[in-house]
Amino acid sequence: MHDIRLIRENPEAFDGALAKRGLSPHAAELVSLDERRRALITEAQAGQARRNEASKAIGAAKAAKDEATATTLMAEVAVLKERLPAIEAEEKELGEALNSQLAALPNLPLADVPQGTDEEDNALVHARGTPTVFAFAPKEHDAIGPALGLDFETGAAMSGTRFTLVRGAAAKLSRALGQFMLDTLSGQHGYEECVPPLLVRDNAVFGTGQLPKFAEDLFRTTDGRWLIPTAEVSLTNIVADKILAEGELPLRFTALTPCFRSEAGAAGRDTRGYIRQHQFEKVEMVSIVTPDMSEAEHERMTACAEGLLDALGLPFRRMKLCTGDMGFTAARTYDLEVWLPGQNQYREISSCSTCTDFQARRMNARYRPEGEKATRFVHTLNGSGLAVGRTLVAVLENYQQEDGSVAIPDVLQPYLKGLNRLEAA
Repeated sequence: MHDIRLIRENPEAFDGALAKRGLSPHAAELVSLDERRRALITEAQAGQARRNEASKAIGAAKAAKDEATATTLMAEVAVLKERLPAIEAEEKELGEALNSQLAALPNLPLADVPQGTDEEDNALVHARGTPTVFAFAPKEHDAIGPALGLDFETGAAMSGTRFTLVRGAAAKLSRALGQFMLDTLSGQHGYEECVPPLLVRDNAVFGTGQLPKFAEDLFRTTDGRWLIPTAEVSLTNIVADKILAEGELPLRFTALTPCFRSEAGAAGRDTRGYIRQHQFEKVEMVSIVTPDMSEAEHERMTACAEGLLDALGLPFRRMKLCTGDMGFTAARTYDLEVWLPGQNQYREISSCSTCTDFQARRMNARYRPEGEKATRFVHTLNGSGLAVGRTLVAVLENYQQEDGSVAIPDVLQPYLKGLNRLEAA
């Protein structure tokens, strides 16, 4: 959500930032709505003051037996009594219209975000690790996985496309990956491990920006709750409608949860295999910080995700997303893309974003600086640490052996009782 006061103060800058997102100007319309709303507030306040003043004067006129004055004042009060509710109703309507328009506009990109239209315009920050070289033609994960427990046919038979039954060796590898990620983030990087709700109310998904614009990308239950598309929703809303002490910040949360996405905007993409599912597991990182911490926190969070890929021995690169490829709530996003030798390309495995105070305004999440009475909005950040299913795909493809087995990265072996290779049952 945007601050209308900042738009009033610098409408050209606001429209300029929207233009980088490929959007038309909105400042003039927003400011006009706000001016009309504020004029009605002023009129209502003046009318209420006059009503109170006239009511007192009526009593004085009657006491002085000045019936003519009393009658005139009573007529004025009657008009105000009828007019004030209409003013308040109109002001409420304009306020709702203003908030609706503000809620539909994405966050503004930070100054260093490259301008562009799609992923082709994203900027390489750095690459780490050397793409795996094989003495044989590497296979894609959907050719390796079925023998190890990625049961695409059974998953589709019971639930439809984009659902997979994970069993046997693949299930154990998936569990090991999730546990390794949680242990590393909580044990080495100070994230508080959480088990959050998977079903949330409207206000929670509005707060993190999925509603109202992206309702079609979500699943909804019969009682009106939403299945979380990512634990970002639950973890960020921990601070919704709260005023934190500055000394409580930063707050860092992590969780391993199922995630549910309808993939309404991804028709025809990655219909094979385990890359794009309606249900998947992901370890999420969320940070709640003061504004002066958010730049460093974005780098810290992204480095935490990179550390997981380093430990797993997976080649990857960091991309800074352009304005046209960023998510709705992001002011800057780094994508980590892991090398998949079977596909002979890099694919996204983590996305780390700073949302500045955009989500905090929607959630009314604030903090009180030490020694001050006034409150300020916190800054929120979120990132994948990592997407478990895509990490499983990366391990299968990068550690595949010519005989169809898959070597297990050293850091995962303790979670698998020392097992160093996955083989078909």
